[in-house]
Amino acid sequence: MSTVPKKNLLDTATQKLVESQVWRSIFRHGYPDTPLNQSLVMMGNVFLHLHPVKVSRQAMRITYTWCMGGISFFLFLLLTITGVFLMFYYVPDTNLAYTNIQQLNSAVYFGHLVRNMHRWAAHLMVVSVTLHMIRVFYHGAYKPPREFNWVIGVLLFIITLFLSFTGYLLPWDQIAIWAITVGTNLAPYTPILGNPVYQVLVAGSAVTQSTLLRFYVGHVIFLPLLLALLLAVHFWRIRKDGGAAGPPPPSRRELEARAERVAAGAARQ
Repeated sequence: MSTVPKKNLLDTATQKLVESQVWRSIFRHGYPDTPLNQSLVMMGNVFLHLHPVKVSRQAMRITYTWCMGGISFFLFLLLTITGVFLMFYYVPDTNLAYTNIQQLNSAVYFGHLVRNMHRWAAHLMVVSVTLHMIRVFYHGAYKPPREFNWVIGVLLFIITLFLSFTGYLLPWDQIAIWAITVGTNLAPYTPILGNPVYQVLVAGSAVTQSTLLRFYVGHVIFLPLLLALLLAVHFWRIRKDGGAAGPPPPSRRELEARAERVAAGAARQ
């Protein structure tokens, strides 16, 4: 008489974790303890396989998706290019920032054009990302199995707003200083993390040189890098799910189960 060995608490917790909706939403496979799951981990790695082998024709229809995601990505590239140009002439110093902006508008070749391209592209990116999220929500593309990518999209939307917020202070004029002062004064009212958030943003009790430096570093380094990383994951998951909307492609397990049913039916005949 054979007895099934009793699982310990760690094995039971691990099994519940890999069978949960959160795990399957992110990884789409079990724990890599079998050759099949190990292969699925490698084939589903975002850095090794950014694009799938096939892309459905439905997923590439611009008239259906409005291409708001593609427009947002194009605006991000435009902002990156124009932002690098502006970095050559801008110094994040309270004594020089406003003067640098005036020199860009009057003394630098194409400086006024590039700065306006950067400013308007930033406004348009906020609009396009907002419309993209509205379209995704309206078509129900946040539902399983796309809920993980919806969370990534929400994070991208928040980072986009923070990019716009941090960039607003860089001209260091009266409008920018007082707008950021009003905006940061709302941070202390955040539950639990109010004062720490305010200190991280302002680095003091008022908008000063330290605030300008922190906003500049966040605007040109930290936030763009984080946005680019999440964009890679976002695009990869969209392609894996068969597009931004519509029925997702069958998973590997569904294909195997379908093949077994077909083989069993053929054997009975």
